[in-house]
Amino acid sequence: MTRLDLTGDLVELTRALCDLPSVSGDERAIADAIEQALRAYPHLEVLRDGDAVVARTSLGLPSRVVIAGHIDTVPIAGNLPTRLVDGELWGRGAVDMKAGVAVQLALAAVLDAPTRDVTWVFYDHEEVAADLNGLGRLVRTHPEWLACDFAVLGEPTAGGLEGGCNGTLRAEVRLTGVAAHSARAWMGVNAIHSAGEVLRRLEAYEPRTVHVDGLDYRESLNAVLVSGGTAANVIPDACVVTVNYRFAPSSSPEQAADHVRALFDGYDVVVTDSAPGARPGLDAPAAQEFAAAVLGITGGAPAPKFGWTDVARFSALGIPAVNFGPGDPLLAHKVDERCPVDQIHMAFRAQLAWLTA
Repeated sequence: MTRLDLTGDLVELTRALCDLPSVSGDERAIADAIEQALRAYPHLEVLRDGDAVVARTSLGLPSRVVIAGHIDTVPIAGNLPTRLVDGELWGRGAVDMKAGVAVQLALAAVLDAPTRDVTWVFYDHEEVAADLNGLGRLVRTHPEWLACDFAVLGEPTAGGLEGGCNGTLRAEVRLTGVAAHSARAWMGVNAIHSAGEVLRRLEAYEPRTVHVDGLDYRESLNAVLVSGGTAANVIPDACVVTVNYRFAPSSSPEQAADHVRALFDGYDVVVTDSAPGARPGLDAPAAQEFAAAVLGITGGAPAPKFGWTDVARFSALGIPAVNFGPGDPLLAHKVDERCPVDQIHMAFRAQLAWLTA
């Protein structure tokens, strides 16, 4: 088993985590290594559910916070093992989100007397279907493990503070036609050609920017898949245009679905998946304390999170939550995924300042 040194060099800890392959569904080895490393610290109670590991202090302090991060990655694309180049750590997971996990582990080891009780959550299956998500499983099976006043998700934010997140919805616009031999096309109705109007409506669509609790959330609505046809000599009698709508957290999934159906009025629209967003939550006292401590080191101002993240799961529990972690989110999942070393150290210093203030 790989042994992780939680009190050594922070960048080397990040490299060790990245170099442990942990594509979604194959997190057992990294979960075992994390559990073993955390059990060495007597100030932590360590719990486990599947490949999710939870460690927490129990000092009887008046406030408890959760700091969470996922331990899985998207598939490796020839970008492991890691390498250091000009102050950047290159490799799968460096951004999303092994650097953030390394920061959590190093803080968990060193903070035996924080000013708030802390629950550290390391969970599996974030990069796949929502029903497999390890944090979602903990919400269902051990909600008491997640009880807190405030939560931080270590998703990459380039070291900035990002509040809440957009919601997401996927829907299929289903088109029907009449099959025929392509040599006698006039005997059929081409369902793929019927998709033209759907695509024109999307091309003309102007996404909104919605102001929510002090932050501006940009929405988007795009075709992401087109499927249809049965053979190269058959006029297709079916076509499906799959669209993805990223909507501001002021809207519910039901309202988002109504918006998509209104755009495609006259078509068969079937919602296949949706998840609510999360409002920024920055007006909560605990969030304000976090922002003051962290931004005092990182600088800048709070920004919105345009992508969906698991802060929405905390928001659904009535817990204010923010995103904060090293790495540029625009590099997540890319072959050239890389994270500046100084952002890893800065994220550690900022959260250390908050948890000892």
